[in-house]
Amino acid sequence: MRAALDANGFQHVSILSYTAKYASAFYGPFRGALDSAPRAGDKKTYQMDYANAREAEREAALDEAEGADMMMVKPAGAYLDIIHRLRQMTTLPIAAYQVSGEYLMIKATAASGWLDEKKIVIETLTGIRRAGADMILTYFAKDVAAWAKA
Repeated sequence: MRAALDANGFQHVSILSYTAKYASAFYGPFRGALDSAPRAGDKKTYQMDYANAREAEREAALDEAEGADMMMVKPAGAYLDIIHRLRQMTTLPIAAYQVSGEYLMIKATAASGWLDEKKIVIETLTGIRRAGADMILTYFAKDVAAWAKA
């Protein structure tokens, strides 16, 4: 893809590779909201086995060799070790996606009064960053931006 983009004058278009997209139960709320569950079979045919950490390293090496400009780990929270492994093996920026299930767990627990939402959001995002993510995609982005202004 990188060669094709460059050859056609798109040198400044970046490629974000879904390097490590795991077959995860954390996607459930999003799939449910969009009614996007597979009609037959499952999405495990193209998503990674969450028990296999080495596959992420192989995919990262292939993605980098194929010209990826950035790598994505999805979901983020349960895969901090994968974020860290990739950070150790590449200088490419690593994005981490805190998906709908992670968001909903925090929202539901905070709504019950068991956790302070702001504190747990900042703590989880800090953990993702500490693991090695250069950028984080999260449903809490607007909240964090508002908290930063306060």
